[in-house]
Amino acid sequence: LDGYGGGLLLPFRDATSGRSSYGAGRYLLDTIKGADLGASGGQLVLDFNFAYNPSCVYDPAWVCPLAPPANRLPASVHGGEQLPGGDPSSEHDL
Repeated sequence: LDGYGGGLLLPFRDATSGRSSYGAGRYLLDTIKGADLGASGGQLVLDFNFAYNPSCVYDPAWVCPLAPPANRLPASVHGGEQLPGGDPSSEHDL
């Protein structure tokens, strides 16, 4: 994982991006603010239930890093924060 701003940021896009979640993607990890990932043995468990919208969703004054091509998932991730009034017809893949 690449570092950003002195910490670790994991932006991602999935099949819900632009439908039931923010079009530019969501964030899963952000240690820039000092969050403890609780990793042991060099391994990390990614829990998509903690995915959240970047600040630019709520205020256009914010500039948010986009998910790189390697972080674009073909499946739908329905865990975590979605947009209000998202797409109820979407299939539940993850």
